Amino acid sequence: MSVAQSDNTRKVTTHRLIEMKKRGEKISMLTAYDYSMASIIDQAGMDVILVGDSASNVMAGNVTTLPMTLDQMIYHGQSVTNAVKRALVVVDLPFGTYQGNSKQALASAIRVMKESHAEAIKLEGGAEIRESMERILSAGIPVMGHLGLTPQSINKFGTYTVRAKEEAEAQKLIEDAHLLEEIGCFAIVIEKIPASLAGQIASELTIPIIGIGAGGYVDGQVLVMHDMLGINKGFSPRFLRRYANLHEEITRAVQNYIEDIKTGDFPNEKEQY
Repeated sequence: MSVAQSDNTRKVTTHRLIEMKKRGEKISMLTAYDYSMASIIDQAGMDVILVGDSASNVMAGNVTTLPMTLDQMIYHGQSVTNAVKRALVVVDLPFGTYQGNSKQALASAIRVMKESHAEAIKLEGGAEIRESMERILSAGIPVMGHLGLTPQSINKFGTYTVRAKEEAEAQKLIEDAHLLEEIGCFAIVIEKIPASLAGQIASELTIPIIGIGAGGYVDGQVLVMHDMLGINKGFSPRFLRRYANLHEEITRAVQNYIEDIKTGDFPNEKEQY
């Protein structure tokens, strides 16, 4: 077995992600919410699987991520961890389970780790949630940060437009990124900010910076599975590259199934007992 093949079978850990950054190896990250898709994604060689609160949008049909509950995140987390052998599994803490109350934040994080068997959690925000992050980290729970466009704060922003284009917001983002590294986060997702700013942050920090709509100068990329596979057709931002058109393929398969039933072609003699 070659070195590359052997490395591809090795379990991904938070420490390994930092090793990958040091040697310039890009980190692949994708969302998953159920056993079957997580199994396929893991076996394909994904480094990190995020059980995102984007399940609120793509699994439940909500407009924002805000309705997602802790119990729902744990359910999706359990489904994913049951399938995964290699990738690092990270679960989002949903809105309302960690902001403003560090004791509640720790209790939420402990539930996710104990009940879903995930290996890390992700929180949105910088200095304003420092106390919650530090309390979670003090319990030995790995934390991934999330800066830039933070969807749980959409009602504050009022728009999904690119963040940190103005100097003041860009400077705060840089400061928050350094803060998250200093308090012990093992990585940070940076969403929808100028590529040059994301590259600056990636070069200044020793922990991995994972981008979504943040250009190619960062240490890795993350997309929502339903967007990347072309299942969701109603979302087409500039940063999204679709690697398949499963919406059309699934529609065609379902229509063929319906047709075969209607015509009596399914089941045929070989497909019955």
